[in-house]
Amino acid sequence: MVHNQHITMNNIDINKTENSGKDFEMSTSSAITKEDWMSKKWRPMMGWVYMSTCTFDFVIAPILWSILQAYSGGAVTSQWMPLTLQGAGLYHVAMGAVLGLTAFGRTQEKIAGASNVPAIPSRPLPTPSTPSTPSRPARMEEPAL
Repeated sequence: MVHNQHITMNNIDINKTENSGKDFEMSTSSAITKEDWMSKKWRPMMGWVYMSTCTFDFVIAPILWSILQAYSGGAVTSQWMPLTLQGAGLYHVAMGAVLGLTAFGRTQEKIAGASNVPAIPSRPLPTPSTPSTPSRPARMEEPAL
């Protein structure tokens, strides 16, 4: 009886060890999935953030500013000063550098063959079945006089 309990306790320990390994594998795979999502999507997200910032600062805010002034005082007395242009437009310079360098880096990754997107399996291109033709036209000989 004691021997059976010992085996049962060992089985429980082994099961606990195996389950903890599975939990570790599951947490690791979920972390990898989150990391993959972030590594795939941060470049487009930077572009969307920059585009939405510029849209707000140069389109939406000036219109809202004029409407607010028209309703409050009846006349538009001052113009909207874009927030991103204050400080000599450093925001646009920085975002241009970030987006430009990441686009360059992504291009280099694609050239090197590294891609975060699964590749589409390619089939070999069909070869045309034409009779063999010389690569350059044959010289015509001049008739003898």
